[in-house]
Amino acid sequence: MSAILTPSESYSITMRVEIENKPGMLGKITTAIGEVGGDIGAVDLSGHGKGTVTRDITVRARDIEHAQEIIEAVKNVEHVKIVNVSDRTFLKHIGGKIAIVNKIPVKTRADLSIAYTPGVARVCMAIHHDVKKAQTLTIKGNTVAVVSDGTAVLGLGDIGPEAAMPVMEGKAMLFKEFGDIDAWPICINTKDPEEIIRIVKSLEPTFGGINLEDISAPRCFEIEERLKKEMGIPVFHDDQHGTAVVVLAALLNSLKIVKKRLEDMKIVVAGVGASGVACSKIIMNAGAKNIIGVDRIGAIYKGRKTHMNFMKDWYAEHTNPNNEQGRLSDVIKGADMFIGLAGPGLISVADLKKMGKDPIVFAMANPDPEIMPEEAAPYVRIMATGRSDYPNQINNVLAFPGIFRGALDSHAVTINEEMKLAAAYAIAGCVAKEELSEDYIIPSVFNRKVAPAVAKEVAKAAQRTKVARRATKEYSEINLD
Repeated sequence: MSAILTPSESYSITMRVEIENKPGMLGKITTAIGEVGGDIGAVDLSGHGKGTVTRDITVRARDIEHAQEIIEAVKNVEHVKIVNVSDRTFLKHIGGKIAIVNKIPVKTRADLSIAYTPGVARVCMAIHHDVKKAQTLTIKGNTVAVVSDGTAVLGLGDIGPEAAMPVMEGKAMLFKEFGDIDAWPICINTKDPEEIIRIVKSLEPTFGGINLEDISAPRCFEIEERLKKEMGIPVFHDDQHGTAVVVLAALLNSLKIVKKRLEDMKIVVAGVGASGVACSKIIMNAGAKNIIGVDRIGAIYKGRKTHMNFMKDWYAEHTNPNNEQGRLSDVIKGADMFIGLAGPGLISVADLKKMGKDPIVFAMANPDPEIMPEEAAPYVRIMATGRSDYPNQINNVLAFPGIFRGALDSHAVTINEEMKLAAAYAIAGCVAKEELSEDYIIPSVFNRKVAPAVAKEVAKAAQRTKVARRATKEYSEINLD
């Protein structure tokens, strides 16, 4: 069964159409759009001509091909001329999406002499004598570098650093919007792990934290581990740990509904890349005992030789306690939970029917999940995806702004496992007991309580685990119950 996608804002177009000025003409256009499945938004009057009227019609489509189908349908309406078609997503990206804004005015000679020469020299020398003062006297204390080599961008793969920039700009926007953190994209033109490590280490004087983004596995594991060991500021690979934190948060609330214990669950993870490994690790740290990872070859198990790497070797040693083997459709039998981080259409209704009682399915491949919610609904208790147009969106924006806010506020030297667990429990706690339901296991990405709650608990965890360089009484205790 092929999935029919819902029209989305990300594929919206605005058509400027010149219409013969007669009653009923606009109705003919809207009917034509509706017949091919377009979702009409705004209809604006933009001008008049001799016997004509010009309107801008905004329509949401399912994908690029569907948008073209809508355009052709309008073209076929008599006495209608399409003047121009704009892709609204491209319009939003023209000139980039972020900019530097001055925090203090430079309007007079006095302003200039304080912000720049000669006054700035005294500030420079103060930092020269005590480099720790850079944390408070420069942007360093509130600035994060979003670093990518463009090798694993969204579901697009290795598209290069230039093509990765729109994603990194978007990430910087989210840092500012939800964490009030100034982030900047750094897209680098090398795939060599040693060169990436050297470049990122050299950024430490400027940035208070490093967010690694869209770097392909298994290289991303080595790069992050080396940077964490060799840098004195937090380093966080969001594709791994941001996803893992939000998955655990959603799982914690799911368990309250299905009335199961994490340590009793059989969990199947499809996709043993960066996010799959990180999700497995954090769930294990929270108490899970029986996790089975599956890649394109099949289950990861002790002794498997085909299509392995150092991270899959680790995975084989630490998961799948019963050494189950076979394809996904084999090992999913009796599973309490499926976590999909692989690709569209990977599991079927037949697979869901093999799962245990009240199955939980997190199908997070984007934009098309491993199984569409409409197909899965009759056979699962709880369904989550990575999409914004269905309930229970697993979205990293619930995690990384608050995690970095807490790390920066506490002057943490790293982001450790305790801080990630604290973030997950904080996110889960933003859904009140009376709000919790099968369709609401995770807060909305626009819930403004989430980032401050995460920041507070992360800073507490940093203080408790002695990785914070700034003691704050408020952050001295934490309760994960």
